[in-house]
Amino acid sequence: MTTVARADGSAPELLDRLAADRATGALSTRTGIFYLSAGHVVHVESPHSPDLGELLTRSGAVPPAGWWEAVERAGTRHRVGRHLVDSGRLTAGALELCQLGALFDAAYCALAHGGTVLRFRPGVTHWLGAVRPVPVATVLHESWRRRELLHRIWPDPAVDTAPLTRTGGTGPVALPPRRARTLALVDGVRTAAQIASASAHRTFHTLVELRRLAADGLVAPAPPPPAAPAHPATGAGGAAWDEPDTALLRRLLDALEAL
Repeated sequence: MTTVARADGSAPELLDRLAADRATGALSTRTGIFYLSAGHVVHVESPHSPDLGELLTRSGAVPPAGWWEAVERAGTRHRVGRHLVDSGRLTAGALELCQLGALFDAAYCALAHGGTVLRFRPGVTHWLGAVRPVPVATVLHESWRRRELLHRIWPDPAVDTAPLTRTGGTGPVALPPRRARTLALVDGVRTAAQIASASAHRTFHTLVELRRLAADGLVAPAPPPPAAPAHPATGAGGAAWDEPDTALLRRLLDALEAL
């Protein structure tokens, strides 16, 4: 069973410490997971950034059936990336470029938006496998560079994570083609990650366009939906449902992750 180690300190501090220790495992923050092998970052996931499978299949680089075939055949051996290359679905160079782009995008999101550290799980490896390990210092430097660039374009980071709506009316607007395509996907429901996935573009490129649209007054975070009336839910017998036991759910999640 995998040992779960509680982590103390900020995400950059812990990543530096894990790099110095040449650690292997998964460091979880509130907005992402860093997978390390021998102190290098090999993969990052974040709910605010499309994963590698979405980018490859939506762009047409790999058909969905081919992606899932690789996951099923090689996932348990942590060699999905290697299987994609060996089966001829991707060249090694194309896989590296796509994987590094997804890694840096997810790392920015995992550090910039609520990057509070939750825990480190030693020995945990990702099913994709190591494609191109990246030094921790490089990941941190690139994340700060992106944060500063986006802040210069438009300083409100809510554009990165909130559902977005148009604010510039319905009249024609002269925009560069990529920015116009990005604006066309803003519908009051989609977030930046969902817009990036729908357009098969990398997250950071999409964030740049969205922040420029926000700076031009064309896009803003959508207002929150009206709160539902506070009526207790009832079952068939009329009895109110109890709130779920959060501690129990956490123990079940830990057990599943350990398995």
